[in-house]
This record gives sequence, structure tokens and C-alpha cells, in this order.
Amino acid sequence: MARHREPGTPPRALVVLAGLVLVGVTGVAIWFLPAQATPEWSSPLTAASPPAAAFPSTTATPSAGATASPSGYVAFVDTAENPRFDPADAARRTGVRWFLLGRVTAGPSGCAPRWGGTLEPGLDLVANRIPSLRAAGGQAGLAFGGPAGTELAGACVAQDALTSAYRRMIGAFGASFVEFDVRDGGDLPAVRRRARALADLQRDQDLAVIYSLPLGPAGLAPSDVEMLRQTRAAGAELGTVNLLAPIEPLTAPEGRMRRLAAAVRAAHGQVREALRIDEATAWGRIALTAVLAGSGDLGLLDARKLSSYAARHHLAWLSARGAPPSAAVVRALRGPRG
Repeated sequence: MARHREPGTPPRALVVLAGLVLVGVTGVAIWFLPAQATPEWSSPLTAASPPAAAFPSTTATPSAGATASPSGYVAFVDTAENPRFDPADAARRTGVRWFLLGRVTAGPSGCAPRWGGTLEPGLDLVANRIPSLRAAGGQAGLAFGGPAGTELAGACVAQDALTSAYRRMIGAFGASFVEFDVRDGGDLPAVRRRARALADLQRDQDLAVIYSLPLGPAGLAPSDVEMLRQTRAAGAELGTVNLLAPIEPLTAPEGRMRRLAAAVRAAHGQVREALRIDEATAWGRIALTAVLAGSGDLGLLDARKLSSYAARHHLAWLSARGAPPSAAVVRALRGPRG
């Protein structure tokens, strides 16, 4: 028997057809909605950033009035090893304001910068959190090179391409300071390419440049001293020479800090001569990074001694690498300088 239909009510078939159309349209709309933000614990290789974008789609600019050069204590973060690291949260918890994010090395093509030599610039989760750090009052710079992989200047032999690679990486993250953990002091062509590229960049923008060099008992290696000379001769200004100082273990003979101080004094004379600056300026151009084999190798008392030494000689800043220092040691190293 036929159903009775109220006047003005559309036929049932038409209602069903309209419902199907609505479902289809809704599905299409959902398809085009933005993907859900990737949680911070996700693998960098599955980040929400489009894989085709080698660099972030928007340039991250430093906050207004940001100081170019770090001071106080600088935290180093290997973003490939610590993809969950949140610099803004760390700044709030520890009071540390300055961060160096690395390590940027050459990718397979030589002239393409990659995090850890493999990850495209725009896909690094830690580096993509730089805007949040700046909003919290902190700053982050980029760390090029390191003990693994090849620094861009050693792999990219075309001068213009090298300069462009640095410029794009620095501009993408709005970095006002950059570090080069250089292990190629004996490769003069690479040393000169890097120096010329940095001189070109500094002509175009305010950029503080840090060279991080291994510290030995007699100071710097002769090849590293020559690298400082070559860099100055090319017209690049080195804001800081960061001494990577291995901290002797607690089982070492008495006088660990005295031996470290002697090595720093030797390096001070080398920096002064290579950069042709006076004694006081040379001290201000030196930073000291304690390289720890074990977290307990730098205790609270030694950290306070280093902080006092840095304040007395007006060192640029202190830092630590290798095994993570305790929170108390970081506070002592940070000291009243920030």
C-alpha cells in the first residue's frame, strides 16, 4: 500500500539522493582539511612538514632587539639525537637563554645542507620550535660541522654555491649567530672557501660567527691557528673562538683545573696573535666548552671554579658537551652572567 505523503514534503527518493550527496561533499571537505599537527615525539622523518619542502616555508626572524652574540651559558643540542627536545620549555625550566642547534653537515650532493647529513632543513622538529623559544625570550643559532659528516665547505667546492647554501640555511631559521665545529684546519681550500663565504654573508647582514676548536694541553693546533689567520685575512670577523676543552676524569692526578687554565692561557696568546687583537679583546673573544666523558667528571665545585675563572677573565660564555652535566652544574656555569 502506498504511503501517505504530507503536502510540501519531498519524495523519499529525493531525500536519499540528497543525503548521499551531502556525505560525498563532507568527505571531500575532510580530505582537504589540514593534517593534524605531528606530536613532538614523532620521528623527524614522519614530520607533518611536506617532504618536498627542503626549507621552512616561512623565514623565522629573530625577535626585535635580539642580541647577536651569546653570553653567559650556551646549551648545545644535537637535534638528530634529541628530536623531542623543546628549547622553549628548557629555557623556562633552567633559565638558559642561548642555544646552539646542530649538527648541520653536507648532504649527498655536497652543496645541500642537512641536519646530521641526512634530514632536510625544514623537517627538523627541534629547529622548527625556534619561534617558540624566541617568544619565550631565548635565542638559537645554528651549529655547522662536527666530528661526524663533512662541513659544507669541505664538500661544496663551488664558492657561490657554498655561500648560497649558508645563506639559505641561516635565513630559513633567522639565525643571528652560527657556530662552525671545524675539523678541517689542514684543508686550506676548504678553510678559504668558508672564510670567503662568511665574509660575504657578514657584508649583507649582522652575523656573529663562532669557531669551535679542540683545546690541547699546549693550546690550539698549529693548523687551527693558521685557519684563524686565513679567516681574518679573508675579511670575515670571528666573534668567538670556542675552546672545546676535554675535562680530565675525577681519577686524574690533582690539578685538573690548573692544567685546564694553563691550556686556555696558551690558546689566548694564539687567538690574540692570529686575530691581531689586544689582550683584553682576546679574552672577550674566547668561550670555553667543557667536554665531558662522564656526567660526574665536572662536579659543582669545579663548575663554580670555571664560572669564577670566566667572570675574572671576561670570557664570552661557557658551555658543556658530551655527557650531560647535572642541572646544578649548569646553574653554576650559567652564573650571574645569564
